[in-house]
Amino acid sequence: MRLFISTCLLTLCLYHVQGQRSIPQNYYLPQIEYNSEIPTPASWLGYQVGEWHASHDQLLGYMKALAAASDRLELIEYGKSHENRALICLLISDPENLANKEEIIGQRLQLTDPQKSKKLALDKLPAVNYMGYSIHGNETSGSNAAFLVAYYLAAGQSDDIKELLKNTVILFDPCFNPDGMQRFSTWINSQKSIENSTDPNDSEYNEPWPKGRTNHYGFDLNRDWLVAQQPESKGRVSLFQTWKPNVLTDHHEMGSNATFFFQPGIPTRVNPFTPAQNQMLTSKIGEYHARMLSDHSILYYSGENYDDYYYGKGSTYPDVQGSIGILFEQASSRGTAQMTENGMLSFPYTIRNQVFTSLSTLQAVKA
Repeated sequence: MRLFISTCLLTLCLYHVQGQRSIPQNYYLPQIEYNSEIPTPASWLGYQVGEWHASHDQLLGYMKALAAASDRLELIEYGKSHENRALICLLISDPENLANKEEIIGQRLQLTDPQKSKKLALDKLPAVNYMGYSIHGNETSGSNAAFLVAYYLAAGQSDDIKELLKNTVILFDPCFNPDGMQRFSTWINSQKSIENSTDPNDSEYNEPWPKGRTNHYGFDLNRDWLVAQQPESKGRVSLFQTWKPNVLTDHHEMGSNATFFFQPGIPTRVNPFTPAQNQMLTSKIGEYHARMLSDHSILYYSGENYDDYYYGKGSTYPDVQGSIGILFEQASSRGTAQMTENGMLSFPYTIRNQVFTSLSTLQAVKA
């Protein structure tokens, strides 16, 4: 009997240690050389991304720290939320491109004029990729992934990254909805326990009203791109129209019993004003996501569930602006880790998938 009790206690201790085990950075990011002068997310936060739900003020602080430490980044504030939180975007590129950003903006404006665009040396003009995360504030795998993607771009020393930044300007918005993210992170961290419950009925996975999806006044910011009534929307639409990006990515979450979705969506639900070439290019970019997720044995799907019709969404607004909008939907853990129809779904796993599709987007734009 003593042996049985001792074995049970040892098992419980090991389970607890396993549950609290620190997540290595290479769980999320490629094992390449990184600039040691650039602070890692873990060194700045005091914990590895995914161990807690980061708050917006932590996200803002880290982005400022990266911008101060790296000459590849320039932080711009494009507005304030209703709760007076900074709406920020990092310009990420080769230092030479950042120094010449006004010239690049001017050249991109000329792309809209057929008489002027034919005189441009398009092969020398950097592509522009707008990467946006967590417009729904309680879908935070996106904004937590932003810590890692920003670090990768700021500190990575591989030739691929250097070539990417030489030929691309990245508009990196780590959180489209600061007020919603702050509201959700405060609540979800208050529900975290020493011993995690994976039961979907646990309070941790059942966020009370008003939830963190919307902004301060309850507006769904992912319906506001076209009418632009909210300050968050006005700022980013202005940024979009200034830079006229080639691609915009929009990172979301969906129901916990799903897997991972990327566009194109339902073929019969594409707005008739969207050019056929837009959908063709969306499918081409999707091949990079499929390859990335397949290489890591991650379940995914495309061509179902989500439409491409209403232009007030982040993934459709670009489609009628000469750009390509791409929606990502990751099954949500809604907390630390919960049991789903597909097995255990942890918060770090959801973050990892958002990181992977961020990197596959960069691969596609680079190509």
